[in-house]
Amino acid sequence: MTEARPRRDRNMDAKRARIFSAAATLFAERGYAGVTTQAVSDAADVAAGTLFRYAATKADLLLMVYNDEFAHAIEAGRRAAADHDDAAEAVFALVLPVLTRNAEQPENAIHYQRELLFGHGPMLHRPAGLRLVADLEDAIAAVLLRAGGRDDEPTRAEAQRASRLVFAGLHLALAQPATHAHSDKSAADELRAQVALVVRGYLDSIGHH
Repeated sequence: MTEARPRRDRNMDAKRARIFSAAATLFAERGYAGVTTQAVSDAADVAAGTLFRYAATKADLLLMVYNDEFAHAIEAGRRAAADHDDAAEAVFALVLPVLTRNAEQPENAIHYQRELLFGHGPMLHRPAGLRLVADLEDAIAAVLLRAGGRDDEPTRAEAQRASRLVFAGLHLALAQPATHAHSDKSAADELRAQVALVVRGYLDSIGHH
């Protein structure tokens, strides 16, 4: 028989869940700029001081919420990639759910990317987000290694470099609504073409025929 968790732990979990739910709802309804930490604490029915034990700033609240979105998108991408034998299509399938989910709330997605990659100051949830980036890059590298049929140290290094290039392309695609760069082109189509180019370059670099 499993011993019940201490009440203090259950209370902390409940408060975190309320804060997460309130922040997710408010960011979706008002956008990042329209949300305050006070609004989140009011909606979650917790004191402002309590909220800051779970997220240090408004940006950290966004990281809390969107790390969860990012993790779900990566998992969806892993499932989709398993259906493709072609390496370029498998890598594109890995990253497409991230692009698709972020397109649903582009303002929030752009703020998330900025805080995740370039944020500073107290951030309780940034390390977890950066681990998700590493997980996605590792998943891309794994597809490339399988496609190349080699798994030695130099080849792994090339696969990691290629995976970082793919993530960089994904980051630019996510930022497209804000930068308006190449606004005459589909972000998904451009990303697919960039992925195909990176995969071809990787395979050529390791002498795959």
